[in-house]
Amino acid sequence: MGKLLEGKVAIVTGSGQGVGRALAMKYAAEGAMVVTNNRKPGQSETKQLTPEEIATLSPEDLKKVQERYAMLAGDAATTANAIVANGGKAAPFFADIGNFDAAKDLVEFAVKTYGRIDIIANVAGAFGFGSIAEMSEETWNRVNTVKPKGYFNVIRHAAPYLMEQKWGRIINCTSRAFLGDWILHPEYCAANAGVVGLTRAVAIELYPYNITCNAFSPFAATRASIDLEAANLVKSDRKKAMAGLPNFTYEQTPPPEAIAPFLTYLCTDAAAKISGSVFSLAGNSIALYSEPVEKATVNKFSPEFWTQEEMEMTLPRTLFAGYKSLAEPDNVH
Repeated sequence: MGKLLEGKVAIVTGSGQGVGRALAMKYAAEGAMVVTNNRKPGQSETKQLTPEEIATLSPEDLKKVQERYAMLAGDAATTANAIVANGGKAAPFFADIGNFDAAKDLVEFAVKTYGRIDIIANVAGAFGFGSIAEMSEETWNRVNTVKPKGYFNVIRHAAPYLMEQKWGRIINCTSRAFLGDWILHPEYCAANAGVVGLTRAVAIELYPYNITCNAFSPFAATRASIDLEAANLVKSDRKKAMAGLPNFTYEQTPPPEAIAPFLTYLCTDAAAKISGSVFSLAGNSIALYSEPVEKATVNKFSPEFWTQEEMEMTLPRTLFAGYKSLAEPDNVH
């Protein structure tokens, strides 16, 4: 057992499996008392693929997918039990963080159980495939209710405690999809862009209280990895990407445990000045995203505002000189 987080109390949402579980286990191994969380006991079924699509899998592929899902099965209670079995302290709390009052109950459970709250790690997430022209309202609401709304709910109820003690660390899980994506899941892109905006706003507001807030985009073997690999195997007329789905197999994807040490570092006093940033994490790779800046500017030095004719004549050779849209097929990022 380490001591980097000794005496700290952490809430880790979405900690029944994957990155959330790995982070909860690491926090506990470093001495933190952890409240594990997911929506309800047991493992929910995948919502990324329809039953009809799953039925198209060959018996061999179906068996492989089911075995991988079973291997990653778990919930807040199984993670808490594993922490306790390893000599740590943990307690599970099932709650849908997308519900404002349920998120409050989660935070108050942590305070009542361990006397305080120091670290919030929002890892819970949801996603689904769908064209913007075909997506259902249910899919949009389901995904965006977790991110960023659920993250806001937890932070909102924890913030007063963190501000009063003048110490806190907040970690939010985003995705590279916040930049837009060639996978057809606009609701997921919007949700993760919201996480980035929320992270930056919270970082600025709470910095005077010695509270940091950062976001991370993980590339790690999780249930989502299995969903994406399965999506490559099913037969379906439903288009899921503009240029083909990612072709990383589950075995080629780094384990979530690999990124837990960096996310633990962000929760220490050594990282007290690191706030409002977005990191990309994949195995041994740690990257810091650049800050968004104005790339090009054109000004008219006159008391008169731009005319339409002036814009048509000036913009192509100034503001849009060398411009290339991210939407062009050969500019997929």
